[in-house]
Amino acid sequence: MGRKDASATQLPVDQYRKQIGKQDYKKTQSVLKATRLKAEAKKNTSGFRDAFLVVVAILFFVLCVYAFFYLNLSTEINLDSD
Repeated sequence: MGRKDASATQLPVDQYRKQIGKQDYKKTQSVLKATRLKAEAKKNTSGFRDAFLVVVAILFFVLCVYAFFYLNLSTEINLDSD
């Protein structure tokens, strides 16, 4: 039992969405393509960067373990020679 003219008025959210859609439609295809390529490039490089950081972290850990054992063994050798 609702009124017919009640559905004719648009909500402010719907009007805002319609404005955004019109603004996006005004962009040229080259701008939209450039934006899409930029987003894809950013997504692809983040995987390489993450893999590089993991390798650096593993190398740092191995270097710390090596330094720990090197320092412990070198001090034991110096104590034995005295």
